[in-house]
Amino acid sequence: MPTESGSCSTARQAKQKRKSHSLSIRRTNSSEQERTGLPREMLEGQDSKLPSSVRSTLLELFGQIEREFENLYIENLELRREIETLNERLAAEGQAIDGAELSKGQLKTKASHSTSQLSQKLKTTYKASTSKIVSSFKTTTSRAVCQLVKEYIGHRDGIWDVSVARTQPVVLGTASADHTALLWSIETGRCLVKYSGHVGSVNSIKFHPSEQLALTASGDQTAHIWSYAVQLPTPQPIADTTQQICGEDEVECSDKDEPDVDADVSSDCPTIRVPLTSLKSHQGVVIAADWLVGGKQAVTASWDRTANLFDVETAELVHSLTGHDQELTHCCTHPTQRLVVTSSRDTTFRLWDFRDPSIHSVNVFQGHTDTVTSAVFTVGDNVVSGSDDRTVKVWDLRNMRSPIATIRTDSAINRINVCVGQKIIALPHDNRQVRLFDMSGVRLARLPRSSRQGHRRMVCCSAWSEDHPMCNLFTCGFDRQAIGWNINIPALLQEK
Repeated sequence: MPTESGSCSTARQAKQKRKSHSLSIRRTNSSEQERTGLPREMLEGQDSKLPSSVRSTLLELFGQIEREFENLYIENLELRREIETLNERLAAEGQAIDGAELSKGQLKTKASHSTSQLSQKLKTTYKASTSKIVSSFKTTTSRAVCQLVKEYIGHRDGIWDVSVARTQPVVLGTASADHTALLWSIETGRCLVKYSGHVGSVNSIKFHPSEQLALTASGDQTAHIWSYAVQLPTPQPIADTTQQICGEDEVECSDKDEPDVDADVSSDCPTIRVPLTSLKSHQGVVIAADWLVGGKQAVTASWDRTANLFDVETAELVHSLTGHDQELTHCCTHPTQRLVVTSSRDTTFRLWDFRDPSIHSVNVFQGHTDTVTSAVFTVGDNVVSGSDDRTVKVWDLRNMRSPIATIRTDSAINRINVCVGQKIIALPHDNRQVRLFDMSGVRLARLPRSSRQGHRRMVCCSAWSEDHPMCNLFTCGFDRQAIGWNINIPALLQEK
């Protein structure tokens, strides 16, 4: 019976404490409203050089922030009350179990375990609430600095890769699962050239650094080099798309919402059917290809677990790069040095050094837990890798033990691209989003996407074009379209 009376006493104390806490919370809410009401009225009455629309937007945003933190404060009090109640209940149980006393160590263990769970709940609640605040700012930022300018519609299947020519005239290239590669006028969105020399999916396209040549990799186990000659049409006035931007809300889109490509827009443009050179030596799908600096050699990556280095003029195999344990997913070359990086499903990527003709060294980078979908160079000694493990890692070539920055996301990452001049990383995701980060891992923006604009299926690739005045970022996806974006980079960096 002493045990029961002790339990009743403890229950009454807990009930009184809950009541006092409830009153405290109500008092806190009323006092907070009284305190915050005066500064808001003072702020609205003060003279300001800001336009009234800007001021009203700021007041609304800060009001949202105030409400979010007020909710956090109330939840914090509630969680603290639960912790205290739990500790009291554990102490009471320690006196009542079979009339035996539990040791202090056992009570401490149970209490600390429960407290840690509540602490984690508090952290999760905090992160979820503050993310809403950050999202409100990011939405405003994305609308201001990221605008959809042009859509390039004409493929009959998903687009795997997108690339921008490095010589004049500057054109856009897309590689598609419909067995073709198309060249586009960036300004008008008109198809200029169609390449149909492959008999399998065209998985990548890259332009020669100084000549009008394109390099395409295909599921037919080959890579083709072909020449093109285009004349750009007269650009038309650009429609104002700022009113179409609807923010960042997720909108479910069905197949019927995909671009209508019943009319073959590429039928009217010149078609190239025969390559200048066909690079053959792989025993599996050629998933990617790229030019080495200077354009005299090309590297290919294949599902046969090898990457091959070819002489462009003779089409002869110079080196076969072996070592990956599973299929390769991508390859990339350094813009100024004879370096190649290959990525694989074996969760690694490898750096191949051809700067010394007598020594071909290789370094293995380990740090991902799933398929490395791509790894690309930046200016200097950095490599950026993306993976199906939903992370992006920035590496220093002089220290391969651990990444210097890690970006964690909510979806698998496909072929990334880096704006070399500004060091901004574009991340295309499986969940149809495209996010922009800097090299230190700070998120800068997310490209707007709604039911009326943006990609409707998985985004496969991104490509920067730093010198083009109209579009400086291009994306492509399984929705059979490529999109040209105008990113106001100075405003983007200023917002950061």
